[in-house]
Amino acid sequence: MTREKLNQKKQKEIFAEEVREKRKKIFLITVKILLIITICVALFYCLNTYIFTGKLVVREYRVTSNKIPTEFDGLKIVQFSDLHYGTTVKLPEVKKVVERINYLQPDIVVFTGDLVDKNYKIDSSEQEKIITELSKIKAAVGKYAIDGDEDEKYFNTIFNQCGFSILNNSYDLIYNNTNEPLLLAGVSSSLKKENNIDEALNYFSGEGVNNNIYTIVLEHEPDLTDDVLNKHSSDLILAGHSHNGSIRTPWKSTIFKVVGANKYDNEYYKFENSELFISSGIGTNGSGIRLFCMPSISLYRLSRE
Repeated sequence: MTREKLNQKKQKEIFAEEVREKRKKIFLITVKILLIITICVALFYCLNTYIFTGKLVVREYRVTSNKIPTEFDGLKIVQFSDLHYGTTVKLPEVKKVVERINYLQPDIVVFTGDLVDKNYKIDSSEQEKIITELSKIKAAVGKYAIDGDEDEKYFNTIFNQCGFSILNNSYDLIYNNTNEPLLLAGVSSSLKKENNIDEALNYFSGEGVNNNIYTIVLEHEPDLTDDVLNKHSSDLILAGHSHNGSIRTPWKSTIFKVVGANKYDNEYYKFENSELFISSGIGTNGSGIRLFCMPSISLYRLSRE
């Protein structure tokens, strides 16, 4: 074999070795990428299942106003919202919610819509079990609920049997053994086009009413807030629906907004004479995913300034 042919053979061997080394590197890089992806997916699944959707937190707020009657100073209101039963919430989670609410020993409990997820077909047996659990909620003064855009006819059936007063486009005067009451009003879902703020705040249409009465408004979609405030200067507005975005960045900004919460979707907004609190909800809106936005119930302590 000539020197030229030996050189060519050697070059081919070197080239083949280089190709093998490149393939080996590509294989190792691919394995590392797949491993990292697998770890990230597993980590996200664990965080989403056991933390972001599985851990229920209590958000506690102090609400102060010199309009709050002395007898209501220290009153505790617990809000829960957007169960979306059938998503990440089933009967064990409902039991956990009820236990947590009762642990807080609330005076008033309010629910602000979306009991069962729209994509979940609930049967009569499950309805009975939900009624059994929600009936265990204890409130010294009263329990109230408004419907959400995903609530159907079973909403009234369940909450009526659980001892809740349904405030869809209506109000209640809460006296608590005093002659100076609070006004609690509820507005039905705007996405179902059933909202009627005039009816909800009909108290103020009468003659000789107390226009300085401390007013709490329940609404499902927080974007109703401007319309509510245009009707009457409500002091405290409690809303749901937005889930505070469900999927947020670590800097607490919403990634995906939803209709009905395009303007207001964060946890808290302050107006000139009013405050708006928006629950992050308990279930999920069908995706089954939360990120940097854990399920919660809210505890409000009313205090005179």
